[in-house]
Amino acid sequence: MTLQDSTAEPLPGAHYNPVPPARRHPVVFARQGKDFLKLSVRGAALQFVTFGFYRFWLTTDVRRHLWSHTSVDGAPLEYLGRGKELLIGFLFALAILTPIYLLYFLAGLEAERLKAFASIPLFIFFYLFGQFAIYRARRYRLTRTIWRGVRFGMEGSGWSYSWRASLWGLGVLFTLGALYPWRAAALERFKMRHTHYGDLKGEFIGDGWTFFKKGWWMWAICLVGFLALMGMPFIGLVLQELKKQGVAVDFGRFGDYKALLFIAVPCLIATPFLWTMFRALEWRWWASNIRFGEIDIASDLPKSSILILYLKFYVILSLVSSVVSVLMIAIGAAVLEVMGISMSAKASEFQAFAANHNFIFVGGMMAMYLFAGLVVGIVQRFFLQHELWRIIASSLTIGNVEAADHVIVQGDVVNALGEGLADSLDVAGF
Repeated sequence: MTLQDSTAEPLPGAHYNPVPPARRHPVVFARQGKDFLKLSVRGAALQFVTFGFYRFWLTTDVRRHLWSHTSVDGAPLEYLGRGKELLIGFLFALAILTPIYLLYFLAGLEAERLKAFASIPLFIFFYLFGQFAIYRARRYRLTRTIWRGVRFGMEGSGWSYSWRASLWGLGVLFTLGALYPWRAAALERFKMRHTHYGDLKGEFIGDGWTFFKKGWWMWAICLVGFLALMGMPFIGLVLQELKKQGVAVDFGRFGDYKALLFIAVPCLIATPFLWTMFRALEWRWWASNIRFGEIDIASDLPKSSILILYLKFYVILSLVSSVVSVLMIAIGAAVLEVMGISMSAKASEFQAFAANHNFIFVGGMMAMYLFAGLVVGIVQRFFLQHELWRIIASSLTIGNVEAADHVIVQGDVVNALGEGLADSLDVAGF
């Protein structure tokens, strides 16, 4: 057969079978809302009786639940972290940070001016340390995550990530947020460059400009509102100075600098909604640009689903907070009645009671605040962890999953110090 014969058009009636496109596999989340809610309530109760120390085990249980109910190509994720590891990491973090807090406290006793000066380098140190902790915590979670029997992994220097994040943070600060998309892209490239699934290297192919083009208008509206609000006092001072010099400034029917309120208020009201939509846009952009070798991920996450979720969260949180507040007042009133203090008593009687029963009064207040915090935590955990995870996971599809069929296991587990540092600095991710 000649070359011409081999490339000729198929004969009439012949069957032509083109190569089918690679099938994409949806990420499936088996929703078990009631089970998760029971887990959260039980964890909150144990936190209450252990004065919060059970949170390390609760965090582990939550991750195991979400990981195990999320599957790709029929294979669920596994989370092998342990609460004991998080507790030990937290204690090590305290051993590192406590001397620093102590030195700062002693500096404050030595001289108030020295304390004020020391606050600047202390803030810089904790910001750098916080970024280091975020990187190491992510590394810990990845090395405890398994799919198809193969562990994820992450190397790289936490300090190298920290100074990059800090420099980019300064750029974001000086540009009033304009550089945030480029910061997000640069830091994600660094993290994914050091991330792997077995021997499949991670990669992030997103760029800041693409992200910025999709969300610039949200940033612009928030910025206009912020500048208008911050500009009112400044303009007021300028107008006062002009009036002192006899210069008349007419703003028409709006009246001097208060005209800026007509700009600031609508923008500020829209800011929470725009922030929610922006986060949805960021998650979609982030997920759609992750690669592991030939494996690619895509997301069709709609902004409306995240917006509706947050609205539900705020409504339910308001209702629950109101109910808890009424319940706490009722319990407090009942306890006072039992101890002979009426709710109609004078303020002096309450003060005398608090002074004579200081331990009971303080203990009761702490218990009520802890209870309220734990109830709010249940609501937050259900909506902003379980439901948010469900929405984001269900929006994902994975292409070229077959590339993981012959992956080679590599990488070791790491300790939980980074997670403990992130927890102690209140920068822990999920």
